[in-house]
Amino acid sequence: MSQRDDTGIEVPLYRAAHARTGDKGDRANISLIAWHPQLWALLVEQIDEDAVRGQFAHRRPGRIVRHLLPKLHAMNFVLDDVLDGGVNGALNLDGHGKALSFLLLELPLRVPRALVPLLAGPPIDADESKNHTSKNHTGDKR
Repeated sequence: MSQRDDTGIEVPLYRAAHARTGDKGDRANISLIAWHPQLWALLVEQIDEDAVRGQFAHRRPGRIVRHLLPKLHAMNFVLDDVLDGGVNGALNLDGHGKALSFLLLELPLRVPRALVPLLAGPPIDADESKNHTSKNHTGDKR
């Protein structure tokens, strides 16, 4: 869903970045990479440990650490205790936590009007913001 105001638009994070998850034991690593270098500063400003902790609250993470990788326009989050004990100890369907990157990419991101053309996915137009609909990266309406 996108929402406009005079200062910009709110979009799901997947419009500005992509992600990949890895695991080791009960620890997940989620890398977040900006689609465009000019979107990097927005990620640093808005996607911090507190935002990630809120998004993953139902997984009850222990420690969350963010590592910034500015030359790559990326960051890596290390989340402890989010895999229900890890691959060998968990009964959940995603013991490796591969789907956790998609959960991160659902976070909202405020994007100034000048940067909206840099977002991935279909163009955002006035009709879309009026109807409060958005399309995900595959083009399906959400």
